Amino acid sequence: MKKLQLAALTLCVTALTVHAAETKKKKSEPTPKAPEPKEAPAAKSSYALPETVAVVEGAEIKRTEVEKALNAALSQHGRTAGDVPDAQKAEFYRNVVDGLVIEKLVQKRSEKTEVTDKEVDENFGKLKGQFPNEEAMTAALKQSGETLPHLKDSIRSSLREQKWIETQIAGKDTVADADAQGFYDKNPDKFKAPEEVRASHILIMVPEGAKPEALAEKEKLAKSISDRAKKGEAFDKLAKEFSEDPGSKERGGDLDFFAKEQMVPEFSDTAFKQKKDEISAPVKSQFGFHVIKTTDRKDAHTVPFPEAKDKILAYLKNQKRRTAVDEVIAELRSKAEVKVNLPPAPVEAAVPPAAPAPAK
Repeated sequence: MKKLQLAALTLCVTALTVHAAETKKKKSEPTPKAPEPKEAPAAKSSYALPETVAVVEGAEIKRTEVEKALNAALSQHGRTAGDVPDAQKAEFYRNVVDGLVIEKLVQKRSEKTEVTDKEVDENFGKLKGQFPNEEAMTAALKQSGETLPHLKDSIRSSLREQKWIETQIAGKDTVADADAQGFYDKNPDKFKAPEEVRASHILIMVPEGAKPEALAEKEKLAKSISDRAKKGEAFDKLAKEFSEDPGSKERGGDLDFFAKEQMVPEFSDTAFKQKKDEISAPVKSQFGFHVIKTTDRKDAHTVPFPEAKDKILAYLKNQKRRTAVDEVIAELRSKAEVKVNLPPAPVEAAVPPAAPAPAK
């Protein structure tokens, strides 16, 4: 399990953010396959949490809070608590409880930190912007059992915690140009850039299991688009009109620079073979038919320090911040009065030895 890190938003905000991402994902996914036959229901878990899982400086952490946090974390990977084997639940719950303990401790110490209504509204606006419309957010709130006032309270609490943490690590994440230069000199392999091309594409998606006549129709459409582009029609306008790739459609099909291994082989082989401004015939991949325009090329090279400097500084600053936050949390935890009531991990049943083969 990864090291515990303080979440930027509280659990209800996290759950809504995940819901928003899933809503967007569903809108861009091709038609799903028919559902698989349902498996028999899993056996009832033998790992049961007590009603009060922990007490943090007098504040209780209830079973429902722990289960909600675990399900919010697992949902990001398409799983639920029921998918976790009993033998692993102790570790999963331990990590969740440790996170909730830290959250309670930071909440208590950040209670007097000032957060303005404007700051809350700005962060609420960012969260709201992850949903396609207000109705979708309202539905997500209802589904998660949250209310708008409670959500805004959670955002305010999270901002207090962030501000408090910032006061604790102030001055501990300073990085000098000399630090960046030293990192660059000691890690030359990290700054070797492979050959890259820049390309735009128009994707005509083909559903999995499409019949031959449907496949031929899609290829015919892609061929007509390719022909129009080769005759001089603006590629970006054709991409905005026809492409079914939501990630690049609004950018006129532009995929920016990429190395050969970053794309599926059929796509990369064509993009890298073409000359600048050359447009391909339809290229079939697992996603459908692509019309590809190679727009630029970079040879393999070593990235010079001035070009890499800002990214190195940001990386080193982030490393120092993480270390500083870990130290603050470790000190906080070591001095706090905390009682955790998690049951021990269930002992796995011993597998009986195989019966001896009968004598011949």
